[in-house]
Amino acid sequence: MMWSFFSRDSSKDFPYDIGEPVAGFENHSIWTLHKAKRKGTQEEVSVFVFDLRSGSDAKCELAKAALKRLKTLRHPSILQFLDSLETDKLLYVATEYVEPLGLHIAKLSADGPQKDLYLAWGIFQITRALSFLNNDGSLRHNNVSVWSVFVNSSGEWKLGSLEYVSPADGNPMPPIKVPPSLEVYDPPEKNDQTKLKAATKCSADMWGLGCLVWESFNGPLRSRSNLKDIDCIPKSLQSLYCELVGASPSNRPNPADIITRCRKPGGFFKNDLVDTLLFLEEIQIKDKAEKNRFFSGLTLHLDNFPDNVCKHKILPQLITAYEYGDAGSAVLAPMFKLGKLLDEAEYQKRIVPCVVKLFGSTDRVTRSRLLQQLELFIAHLQPQVVNEQIFPQVAHGFLDTNATIREQTVKSIIHLAPKLNYNNLNVEVLRHFARLQARDDQGGIRTNTTVCLGKIAPHLHPQVRQRVLVSAFIRAMRDPFPPARVAGVLALAATQQYFLLNEVANRVLPALCSLTIDPEKSVRDPAFKTIRGFLGKLEKVSEDPSLRETMEADVHTATPSIGNAAATWAGWAVTAVTSKFYRSQSDSSRPRPPLTGRNLSKPASLEQPSSSSLSTTTSSVTSMTSLEHESNDTSASASDYGNNDWDNENWGEMDDPSSPMAGSPNNGPLSVNTALADVRDGWDNEEWGSLEEDPGEEEAQEQEQQQMQLRQSPIRPHQQQLQQHQLNELIEPLAKLNSHNTSPSKSTLGSTSLSSSLRPRDLSANLSSASNTTTSPTPFLNCNNISPPQQKSPHHMNNSTNSNANWNSDSWADGEFEPIDEPLTGNPKLDEARRKREEKKLQRQRELEARRAQRNSGPMKLGAKKL
Repeated sequence: MMWSFFSRDSSKDFPYDIGEPVAGFENHSIWTLHKAKRKGTQEEVSVFVFDLRSGSDAKCELAKAALKRLKTLRHPSILQFLDSLETDKLLYVATEYVEPLGLHIAKLSADGPQKDLYLAWGIFQITRALSFLNNDGSLRHNNVSVWSVFVNSSGEWKLGSLEYVSPADGNPMPPIKVPPSLEVYDPPEKNDQTKLKAATKCSADMWGLGCLVWESFNGPLRSRSNLKDIDCIPKSLQSLYCELVGASPSNRPNPADIITRCRKPGGFFKNDLVDTLLFLEEIQIKDKAEKNRFFSGLTLHLDNFPDNVCKHKILPQLITAYEYGDAGSAVLAPMFKLGKLLDEAEYQKRIVPCVVKLFGSTDRVTRSRLLQQLELFIAHLQPQVVNEQIFPQVAHGFLDTNATIREQTVKSIIHLAPKLNYNNLNVEVLRHFARLQARDDQGGIRTNTTVCLGKIAPHLHPQVRQRVLVSAFIRAMRDPFPPARVAGVLALAATQQYFLLNEVANRVLPALCSLTIDPEKSVRDPAFKTIRGFLGKLEKVSEDPSLRETMEADVHTATPSIGNAAATWAGWAVTAVTSKFYRSQSDSSRPRPPLTGRNLSKPASLEQPSSSSLSTTTSSVTSMTSLEHESNDTSASASDYGNNDWDNENWGEMDDPSSPMAGSPNNGPLSVNTALADVRDGWDNEEWGSLEEDPGEEEAQEQEQQQMQLRQSPIRPHQQQLQQHQLNELIEPLAKLNSHNTSPSKSTLGSTSLSSSLRPRDLSANLSSASNTTTSPTPFLNCNNISPPQQKSPHHMNNSTNSNANWNSDSWADGEFEPIDEPLTGNPKLDEARRKREEKKLQRQRELEARRAQRNSGPMKLGAKKL
């Protein structure tokens, strides 16, 4: 038993499993290089093995001297020692996983800027290692060549083969090397004693560095005479190379001087890769401004960097810099770009935990950059992670006071939708979309909400999709903001395969026809085009009823067929919806003060929409100016995203009785002047009107041109008479039509019967008197077309009240979403809010008049004529 203890193989105690040797290295070293793995962790390492039995005593001394130097010399550019073991047969030395440069160079890609940058970084590292040995350690390496340099997994060059290291103040004679193939790298003074007297502490290593430079661009050196060929060496390095391989040892430069010279502008070591990697090495001593400036410009350079350097050197530094430093959100763009180089297992291990942590950040700039970069990493996130950890954080952005965050949150749903579960997508997302489309005071956000809804339509549940889409797009077509109306038309056309033909005939086409007289040509053109498409669809079914099933094949399908023939006519709209987002005011580069409340100021583009504001863009490059400004205010950021504040946020505001948008069936009267005054008041009232279409809407659409002009102009005293005249024009054709019918059941206006003897003027008088009573139901405003209130029978009044109290078939979703229609009177809190708004307007008018008076009372300008 004792004998077995002493005779067992001690190499079993070596904590590495040694694999196959690396072919080609044994001809240029006394060692054999093996690939190996650490036991337990399976981490890849390299193991140098020397056979003590077959080697001579001189070789054994060289091997042991190399091990001693490797243990004691620690430098970023010197091969990293891990462990060693000496038995009576073999000597093992474990290091980081490396590959000989002589084998690695042959694998480099073809010549190009990427290779030049990489070689500059590698030569810089070896020069730095030699400067450390010669100047700081007073040592000579005596064996610099392509076979004494090793490349690790990060692409870093490490100086190894320390068998011949000697003191710098010792004998300058270069040592005799084994194997003999290394003698080609000996300096010329080895054979000339007169030149040997002029040798310096670094002259021999500088000759070796010159040989390494030549081999880096030409391959392994076969003969010393080949060093005269400098055609492949970059011009910025040729003069230095000639000094390195000069015949006189005293003229060869010091490695520290080489670094100084080549790091100057225009030098060989002055390039983006070297600058980037040196900055990352010193990032701990850089201030925050320097870090932000560095990371902001890093993304542009990554395409020219080698993949192994990006993956194993730069990316870990970026992750560390964000997690443990103050690098800020600027690090996110390059980090996510480099994440594409990782395989799925590495991505889940290294990037996904960082992403989940980042979404919990209270910094607005970080959240904005995350939403902008979402498409780069969403494919790697598991649905469970998205629904449980990502989406709850993203949903906060729908209620953010900053318009940029709200807009980017809406756009992010396009990428999140395929991974969201039923509740998050069909309930939560649509609830926020309904509120944004109806209430948000930014026209661009309302527009992009409609665009996004059209894009995520294939992912919605078929029943929810059938209830929501038509109502939402019709609401968008009534928006006073022209791009929002365009988005509604395009979305209808792009999602036409999800509509039943009955819906197309009864709801879609009537709503589209009202836009054929829209003041903006950019709205009229797609409206006509979409109408023609829907009419063609109906006409085909009329000619061949068997096509109806094909046309409606995708209505109840969870995964619609992309190649449906019925959808071919709307290809132009599909392209428009999938490629265009409206560039809202939050996308402008103009600085904007930080927003401190939920009610944002009304943009000028909403007050007077013009043709110049209707253009849509294929991408939205959001300006970070306002976000950067807000990020400096940590108190504001924390208040918006703090746990306590989110609990106090009024998430159920849509069904709040005190809310301006909460619907109520019992409302007071509303005169035409009041309605027009509210429209003139802009979006402060957040009035979108009911999703129910008025019974007389089809007849009233012909008055849209006049109503749009009224909306954009202030109220004048004669507008009451103008409304009376328009009402007479509206009722006149119906009264004439009624005079030809003797049956009262065939003469109707909506659901109200008209007597054959009733004159339009009398009817209008009755309607006017009815508007002043308290028992009349309140008509809901239509933002695109405001028609005067019409007299209704008690039976119809009850039906209208019930339909407005509930969303019914024209709602986003029956019973699932609260009505967003706003009662106009009858609510004391609403009346008080309206009164306060009027007082604020009067106060602003007084201030403006006072300012004008102050300017007029000042000194006259030269040449001004006094009135």
